[in-house]
Amino acid sequence: MSITDKPSHFLEQIIEKDLADGKFSSISTRFPPEPNGFLHVGHAKSICLNFGLAEKYQGQCNLRFDDTNPAKEEQVYVDAIKEDVHWLGFQWAGEVRYASDYFDTFYEWALHLIREGNAYVCDLSPEEASEYRGWATKPGKDSPYRTRSVEENLDLFGRMRAGEFDEGAKVLRAKIDMASSNMNLRDPILYRIRKQSHHQTGDKWCIYPSYDFAHGQEDAIEGITHSICTLEFQDHRPLYDWFIENLPVPHKPRQYEFARLNLNYTVTSKRKLKKLVDEDVVSGWDDPRMPTISGMRRRGYTASAIRKFCDMIGVTRSDGIVDVAMLEHAIRDDLNENAARAMAVLNPLKVVITNLPEGEVQAMTAAAHPNRPEMGERTLPFTREIYIDRSDFTEDSTLSRKKFKRLVLGEWVRLRSAYVIRADEVVKDDAGKIVEVRATLVPGTVGENPPEGVRPRGVIHWVSASQGRQAELRIYDRLFTHEAPDRGEEDFMKYVNPESLQVVQAWIEPGLADAAPEQGFQFEREGYFVADRVDHTAEHPVFNLTIGLKDTQGK
Repeated sequence: MSITDKPSHFLEQIIEKDLADGKFSSISTRFPPEPNGFLHVGHAKSICLNFGLAEKYQGQCNLRFDDTNPAKEEQVYVDAIKEDVHWLGFQWAGEVRYASDYFDTFYEWALHLIREGNAYVCDLSPEEASEYRGWATKPGKDSPYRTRSVEENLDLFGRMRAGEFDEGAKVLRAKIDMASSNMNLRDPILYRIRKQSHHQTGDKWCIYPSYDFAHGQEDAIEGITHSICTLEFQDHRPLYDWFIENLPVPHKPRQYEFARLNLNYTVTSKRKLKKLVDEDVVSGWDDPRMPTISGMRRRGYTASAIRKFCDMIGVTRSDGIVDVAMLEHAIRDDLNENAARAMAVLNPLKVVITNLPEGEVQAMTAAAHPNRPEMGERTLPFTREIYIDRSDFTEDSTLSRKKFKRLVLGEWVRLRSAYVIRADEVVKDDAGKIVEVRATLVPGTVGENPPEGVRPRGVIHWVSASQGRQAELRIYDRLFTHEAPDRGEEDFMKYVNPESLQVVQAWIEPGLADAAPEQGFQFEREGYFVADRVDHTAEHPVFNLTIGLKDTQGK
């Protein structure tokens, strides 16, 4: 992705000034996810920003996993994140990096802080530590273990590493300022005891660094020039800088903050997304209703549309709420331009063409895209029995042509890329429901104007009843009914949309059964659909509704 030449946002201005002043000869950014869940749409913004800036200014962007908490991290998340970054169209510089790559260095630097009198081993319980920390309006107080000698701290920290103590028994804390107005500077934790295997280092370690201790030092080791975080890390920047100033780091990066993506009708908390998965509200992290990158991908959102959306919303220093309709608009624009056209009948009504012999199959030709001749053509089998959508027929001949541009008893309509037909009679069941329409085709009207006196009301879509295929269509709606489901005191689960998924059996063009997984289409007059990347097969076609043809949410 190339960032457009629109007026520069504040990060571009900073980078351009740094380069112009000779502060750096080239820039280096990083995308540092924690592998404790799947990436979501907010991460997509960060990915596009960090990789996009590196690309624009001919620098590099590292992919680095901040894997400092083995209790919540899994290899499956690592693999999914790498796939997401690639799918969005980006390639990281060199090999994938991990915080765990630097655990030996972090340990040595922790020893350095102890020797310099800037760190100590603390025995306070989590509850006691919270009490000692104070509040935003009340200064904290020193831990009774803050005055331990360097020798005692070195001994205890070494024994922590050796596994002598239970989890929670001791932590290593930085010695900064318990009276600071910035809570992050009140002797933050550097190391915790966690006797758990790590997905990268196995059982080598039983103590693990905190995110705050690891993050800036990873940037320093990797030579990151612009460490770009979301606004919630703004209050962490003084701590970031304190570590850089008090450790023998090879490079001094600087942290900058931008506003995270907050999308209405959406939840992006990993904890809450995991709850949706764990409680089977959705089928998994890649459920098409989820705001995860893999979920959006499975729903049929394109990488180019997501990148365009991220560019549309811009980069600012102030938080705000973005209307999900902007994302949907970007998706529609992309699919309207690039999705092949096809026909599917969701609510079938059989039509029998009485003047076409039984068993005869005629091949009709249709453009794959009305405005993209390079996309080629497709062949549609036309047979005596076809299906049209039930809503496309009425017996009421009093309806004006302006109000109803479809098939009316006794009148004509054009079948897309096929004949003009006239509805002659209907067949009803015992309950009076129409089960069949009997019609006649007008010869010579394939691709030609009908003869004088034949006035089709409009054009409708259809599928051969004998040659078409049945398919499972998954009709998705927004997962939440409230525009701010996770803001406020009420449980976000209260706003889960019970109708966010409906499954429909439909008739499709036979060629659609051979669609490749993730291949997207516009089902004419129905919406944009994609062949499911997990479940779709030629024997059992499955298509997911990506988005409707028009925005009807506010109507």
